[in-house]
Amino acid sequence: MYSQRDPILKDNLRTLLFKFSVPSIIGMVISALYNFIDTIFVGNGVGSIAIAALTIVFPIQILMLAIGIMVGVGSASIISRGLGRGDESLAARTVGNAIIANIVINALMMAVAFVFIDNILKFFGASESVLPYAKDYLSIILFGFVFFSSSLAANHIIRAEGRPRAAIYPMIIGAVLNIILDPVFIFILGMGVKGVAIATIISQGASILYVTFYLYFGKSIFRPRAGMFRIDFRLMKNILIIGFPSFSTAIIDSIIFLIFNRAILYYGNDTYIAIAGIVIRIVDLIVMPILGISYGFSTIASFNYGAKLYSRVKKILEEAVIWASLIAVAGFAATMFFPRYLLRIFTENTEVINNGIMPMRIIVIFLPIMGFLIVGGMLFQAIGKPVPALIINFSRQVIFLLPAIFILPLFFGLNGVFLSWPVSDFLSFIVTLIFILFEVRLINKEIVKYS
Repeated sequence: MYSQRDPILKDNLRTLLFKFSVPSIIGMVISALYNFIDTIFVGNGVGSIAIAALTIVFPIQILMLAIGIMVGVGSASIISRGLGRGDESLAARTVGNAIIANIVINALMMAVAFVFIDNILKFFGASESVLPYAKDYLSIILFGFVFFSSSLAANHIIRAEGRPRAAIYPMIIGAVLNIILDPVFIFILGMGVKGVAIATIISQGASILYVTFYLYFGKSIFRPRAGMFRIDFRLMKNILIIGFPSFSTAIIDSIIFLIFNRAILYYGNDTYIAIAGIVIRIVDLIVMPILGISYGFSTIASFNYGAKLYSRVKKILEEAVIWASLIAVAGFAATMFFPRYLLRIFTENTEVINNGIMPMRIIVIFLPIMGFLIVGGMLFQAIGKPVPALIINFSRQVIFLLPAIFILPLFFGLNGVFLSWPVSDFLSFIVTLIFILFEVRLINKEIVKYS
């Protein structure tokens, strides 16, 4: 019997949540530091125009990383539920098919990006002044996208087998190495945004080396063997279907950023593109711990749902929402009351700092509800119900945010572009609440049935 199964099904839920979430939180925060630290060094070493370039490339990076997120989340759900039933064979075959799917899809997308790099950057909003910096960065970073995506997928897979601490080590290795290499390539070697890209690729490559070592020589039950890599199209399809809500969210995020950036350029200029890039990285750093909680919650919920312990699923949902909301409120306080200090970390450009205070405060108005939004959406993926998760994500991004980006600026100008984010967050909160209440009713019926 799988050694991690019994504790997940029997131990105190709050203790389990901390056990699984704290490593995930550390890992997610460290992951967010890639873009955060890159932006700090670029802003202080190259200038705000380079921050604008990284902001233009950001949605393209999301497109590529979406593959790893989809494969990782989809396979993790199948692995955790399989292990919850004691089916280690299914879990192992899922890992092998996940690795194959991730590499093949990523390679195809990379090839397309290389062929159309100039057109893609212009389409995503790169002005003539920003384009050279954006191209320098993207043309190098593309070589590392397989590393990025594989690292993300591996993190979900390792955590799904009940070893959350092991999942954060590749992130720590990559982040620490990135922080060390960034100033070397930017300030010592004078390579600008190219140096940032090279440092990131080397760092992610080191992360994958660690994952490979862990799978072969660590305590993982997924030690590579021939049978794991036998292609099972049905299993691969299930991985992609379950992970598709996360993938679609990332793809929609990329489209949103594209439209968002172009709206900023229409109503503002490159300075506000740089401001948006800074604010996004600050908010990401706040959201990452919440994602860490949701991922820790997901593993516990999947195991217990697979074992039909529905009362534990309900209780762990409550715990996760409470702790995620506390983090969201703390982040709201920091960004709402100390925006000038946060902006100053990235640049000494007074135009960026002074003009950035209001956009930051607008974007974070409803940040306190993000804990519920993220954990609530993750519940449905954890229990193998991708359709509600897809609807929640689709409504927030497509039904609410996209129209808001077009409509609100007609009344509020540039501030309306930034206001579109909190408006969509609030409306999505209502939709998520409705789905969660309905699902809790179903869970309550199952509790009565099995009691």
